[in-house]
This record gives sequence, structure tokens and C-alpha cells, in this order.
Amino acid sequence: MKKVFTLLILSTFFLSCCSQSDRLEFHKERTASAVVYEEIPADFVPKEIKIISAGDSLTEGVGDSTNTGGYLPYLRTLLEEEKGIKEVDFYNFGVKGNRTPQLLKRLQTEEMKETFAAADLVILTIGGNDIMKVVRDNISNLQLSVFEKEREVYINSLIEIMNSIIRVNPEASIVLVGVYNPFSQVFSDIKELDQIVSDWNEASQRVVSNYSNAYFVGIEDLFINPTESLLHTDNFHPNDKGYELIAARLNETLEERTLPDLVKKAYMVSKEEN
Repeated sequence: MKKVFTLLILSTFFLSCCSQSDRLEFHKERTASAVVYEEIPADFVPKEIKIISAGDSLTEGVGDSTNTGGYLPYLRTLLEEEKGIKEVDFYNFGVKGNRTPQLLKRLQTEEMKETFAAADLVILTIGGNDIMKVVRDNISNLQLSVFEKEREVYINSLIEIMNSIIRVNPEASIVLVGVYNPFSQVFSDIKELDQIVSDWNEASQRVVSNYSNAYFVGIEDLFINPTESLLHTDNFHPNDKGYELIAARLNETLEERTLPDLVKKAYMVSKEEN
């Protein structure tokens, strides 16, 4: 383990690229009577979908050579190919270096509250910098027990984030993107690093599972032994290909779990308007 954390000292360099309450309560499980949707007719006019992306540098798009928002343009292209979707409007609230406390604070601003209130879908990337902060704050005495303790703090913050979003928009779907280990290619023989990331993702997934309209999307496997480089020249953030794969993974989950409901809701609204 000592060897692991000696190597983790390197992460402080990458941190320079990324740096810049309600009490604990799970959202009560929603109980809903069965809703029967009419089949969407062939002449249904596709609707615009409003998506809020918020979080850290993965949402801001650090490492994207085009500076157009990382995974967002790839995901927009995929979504606009879907039946029932005319256009996807993305609102990017990604800030490099953000950890869960900072995102939670930003969620309290009127600008974000108003934007989130009108969202059909919220996509979050958060947690990676929470892990890196543990490294930075305990660089002289890093132990797995330290990560376990700080993981509980992260869980509490994540719950508050989820509750904050649901309070302003109980109907929105929420997708949380997992974290990955950027060192997996260089230090593939050091399993402790993978274990820390895996534990963090499992904790995130447990939180998300308590919300009926929320989904967890894991991406850590994409960055383990890839057939081509998926990292930017800083060896920390995704490159263009990495972001493209993240978008594809997100789209898989959206196709299966969220888009059918979003399109049905749009159809029901259009009928009411008519």
C-alpha cells in the first residue's frame, strides 16, 4: 500500500489541472398507480428535450480538443437520431475541480434552480475530485481507512445533491456518471487503485438506487486496458475518443431507461395542448 500511495503523489500534479444543509435524507420512494400511455402515432411531431449537465471537468470538457463540451456534442448527435426527439438543448454547468460540496453550493443559486426546474433530464459527473482531495490532504499518511472515512462524507454530500435537484424538479430523470481510474494503464499491476475507484462507484450506485427516477452509469471499465489511448496529454482527463465512448455508454442507458418516458411525456403534453 505504501508503494501505491507513493505513486499517488503524482496525482497532485493533475490536481492542479482540476482545481480551480439539508440533513441526510433519502428521497422517499415514490408510489405510483399504473399509467397507461397511448401508443405514439407515426405522425407524432418530435419534441425538444432539455438536458442539464452539471459537475466537474468531465462535464466542462477538459481534454476535448474541440472545446465544445467533452461528451456533450457526441451525446447530442446520438440522441437527435432517436425517434420522438427533434432537438436536444444542453445547458452545461460543468466546472473543473468541483467536488460534491462545491456542486451542492452552486445548486442553491437562483440561476441553477430556475434552469433545473425546467429540465427533462439531469446528467451529473462528480466524485473524482473528492477522491483526489483525499490524496492531497493526507499525502504523508495515506491509508485505505482514510478513503473509507471520506467516502462516507462523499455519500452524505451526494444525497444532499440528489435531494436538492428533486426539490426543484421532482419529475426530472437524473443520471450519475461514475468515476474511473486514470492510472489504470500506467499502474495496471496495482489493484488497490482500482479497488478505491470501485468502492466509490459502488457507494454512488447505492445512493442512486434509492431514487425512482435516477440511474447510475459506470464508465470505469472503458478505461481499463483500452485498445487505444483514451486520455488527454495530461494523462488524467479523457481525450476526444474517451469522451465519445462516455457518450455512447450514456446513450445506452438513456435509450433503455429514460428516453421512452421522456418521449411519452412529450406526447401527453402535446395532446393536452391540442
